[in-house]
Formats: sequence, C-alpha cells, structure tokens
Amino acid sequence: MNFNFADILRDTAQRHGERLALVDGDRRLTWSELDEAVDKAAQGFSAAGLVPGYRVILLLANSVEFVTSYLGILRAGLVAVPLNTGLTKSEIDTVVAHSGARLAVAGGDLASKIEGLRTVRAGELQGDAPLLPQTDPEALAVLLYTSGTSGAPRAAMLTHRALAANVKNLSALGEDRMGPDDVVLGVLPMFHAFGLNAVLGWTVATGAALIVDERFDSTHTLDLIGKYGVTRLPLAPPALQALLARSDLREALRTVKVVLTGASTLDRALADRFERETGLFVHQGYGLTEASPGVTTTLGETDPEPGSVGRPLPNVELRIADEQGEDVEGDDPGEILIRGRNLFSGYWPDGVDGPDQDGWYRTGDVGYLDADGELFLVDRLRELIIVSGFNVFPSEVEEVLVAVDGVREAAVIGVPSEETGEAVKAFVVPETGATVDPAAVREYAGTRLARFKCPVEIEVVDHLPHSVTGKVAKGRLREADR
Repeated sequence: MNFNFADILRDTAQRHGERLALVDGDRRLTWSELDEAVDKAAQGFSAAGLVPGYRVILLLANSVEFVTSYLGILRAGLVAVPLNTGLTKSEIDTVVAHSGARLAVAGGDLASKIEGLRTVRAGELQGDAPLLPQTDPEALAVLLYTSGTSGAPRAAMLTHRALAANVKNLSALGEDRMGPDDVVLGVLPMFHAFGLNAVLGWTVATGAALIVDERFDSTHTLDLIGKYGVTRLPLAPPALQALLARSDLREALRTVKVVLTGASTLDRALADRFERETGLFVHQGYGLTEASPGVTTTLGETDPEPGSVGRPLPNVELRIADEQGEDVEGDDPGEILIRGRNLFSGYWPDGVDGPDQDGWYRTGDVGYLDADGELFLVDRLRELIIVSGFNVFPSEVEEVLVAVDGVREAAVIGVPSEETGEAVKAFVVPETGATVDPAAVREYAGTRLARFKCPVEIEVVDHLPHSVTGKVAKGRLREADR
C-alpha cells in the first residue's frame, strides 16, 4: 500500500477544508490553506534538488512555519530532523554530522547556531517542481534525537507507518478521543515526540483546531485558552504547578474538557490539588520517542487508579518481564516491554537496538501492572543505583525527600563508593523562603527508608536542571558532580 504521513493532511483538508486548522498569533489557516502551504513547501524542497531520503534539520520554535516545513518535508519524501532550539552550536554540529543532513530550516536568530550546512528560512525555498514523494510506509520519515545534551548522539528512526499507527491508536480511544470540534493548545514543543505526534499529528488526523504558541507562560497561556475556547489542554507537569498560582484558575479553564500530561512523572499530590482547584481530572499517559510516542493513557477510562498511567492504547501490547525476558508473576515490578506498529525501526543509521525478531521492544523502564491491567511506573533501569548488591530506585527515595518540610523538589543519583560500589546522593531544592538542613533531611529519610537506600550525601541547591518537558536532567547533575 502506498502511504505518506502527509496524506493524512490531504484527507483532512478534503473533509474539513474551510474549518480552522491553525492559529499562530494573528495568523489563521484553514485546512485547505494549510494543505496548499505544505504543497508549496514540498515543491520548494524538491526544486532545491533534495530527493527522497535526504535529511533536513528543523530548528524552529512552535509556529505555522514549523508545521508547514515539517509536513512539507514528509510530503516531499524527505526525512525531518527536528532539534531542540536550546541546543548549543557544538551540539548541533554533532547532530548535523551524525545525521548527514543536506539542509537546515531555521527560524529567527536560530540560523546563527548552524555552521557548515546550507541553511534557509521557512518558506524561502520556492518552485513548483513535480513531487516524487516516497510512498513506502516503511520509509524513514523522522529522526528524533533522544540522548539529550551528553553522551553519543542517538536518533530513533520513525517511519511513516509508525507515525500513522500512533495517530490511529489515539483516534481509536473511547469518548475522550479528539474530534473536529475540539480546540487544542499546541504549547508543548513540536521538536519533542509528545508535541510532534501526540499533539500535532493527532490534530492533523482529526481536523481539530490547533492554537500554536512558542512556549508556556501562565498568563499568556490562560489568555489563549479564554480567547479561543480551548477544549483540550496537553501540558507538561511543571505547567500545572505554575497555573495553580492563579486564583481565577477554575473560571479561566471553563472551556477545557480534557487535561492531559505526559513526558515526565506527574506528582500525585500536584494532580490532586489541580483537580480540587479546577474540577478537571488530570489524565496521564506513558510514552517514549521510540513508540511515536504513545504507549498507555488514562483517556477513555471512567475511574483510573490514582498514580496509574493508564492502560495500553488500542493496538499496543505491553508486558512486564524479568532480566531473562520472562513474564513477571503477579504485580511484581519488572521491565516494560511493548509491541505494536507504532514502534520505531531502531537507531540511526543501522537500525540497531530496535524491536526483537518477535516485535518486542525493551523500554528500559520499570513498572508493574495491577489486577485491572493498569500500569504503574517505578523508575528507569538506567537510573538504577546498586548499593552493596541491592537495587535502589531513585524515584522511591525522591518521593520520601519531597515529603520533608521545606523541600520543594529532589533528585537522586548514584555516586561511586569504595565500601558499597555505589551510594545514593541527593540534591534538594528548598521551598521559596525556606531553609533546609541536610542533617534533618537525612534523619527523616532514615525513618522511611532502609539504610542502604538513604542518601550518604545531601546537597542543597537553588534549582535542578530540567528538560523542556519537565524531566530532571540527571545527566547534567552527574556531569556537574564529577
């Protein structure tokens, strides 16, 4: 079957041509206008001599230009390489070399970060060259880099088939699924899998209107919600915390029907407070770049268990396995394995470390399933700390530390130890105006945790480094601690 992910836009334009598709500041595009703009972008890439399979860097903030460039790249049969706009020149140089990109599309001052590669502004390429798009659903569509700002670059290879399968899975949800009458806030960064395919991709497939904004700002975001009657609010957990500072929050969110978080762990106490203040249930999801990104969600459930990240999406299989790959008995934790057409094809360029011959992918995440089949996350295998041969999950320690009076946030890493191989080190951030005594934190931890799990060192810091989706960047903590 011939298929290109941008065909989904063509179909939506035929069904909902004159309905609102995108809002970006003062600019508005209908679905027909968006489809035409994507055609022009694709023809511009082809006229520039790019042929199917060539990689194109995207260094753009959320905008109409990101959407038209991204979908134009796919429609021309090229491979999109969206990059975090906060990367440094040297980090971008590394990705350019690793991906073998032929062109970069950059916005504003971001073009100055790219050297040694032909760089254009969005819409700068012109021409009406005939399109010879790659229509093999197994053809590479997107390279998404997952290694952050340290370590060797690693890019997940997402095909047209994988992108489309994720959108199909989301669209097969129950009553909470998105529809053409929805208005969606598009503030999650589109260079991240969540914003790219769980927000933008799903919106394109359903014909909902997407209100695009470059970054979250509690005041401006609430203004947009009120102005356009936003009904679906996908946000990273830190945004919920920022919104809670508003005394008029319930009224400001009166048009919102669905709040959905993902990309980083949601603190249950934060979710409970948000729900009390707004009357809106906070849905959670679990996903990863390698799954394009959806794996589980509480959407469509009538009464999700507190702390659960939901059940597998339609057409996604999930099981919990031990180190030998055998199923874990009962509700004991183990590694999460997933299977489905939404999975990636391995890492660029050779497709290594992808799904096994039976289609199962070992996520590196640890979790367990309850009796009702709901998934609960425990931690990352790669974050596991082994103290005297005993496993310590950082999330368990962090949960205890944030319960200490005056502690707002905590992060735990493993550090070398001559006595125990590894030991636990904690970084804690005080509440505004509070003073935190490391000795008091250590004493409290000793009443809640086994001795081998307790931090041997506690460092009080003003803030923790975060990724754009709210995850604590522990790689940067380890680098700074060396």
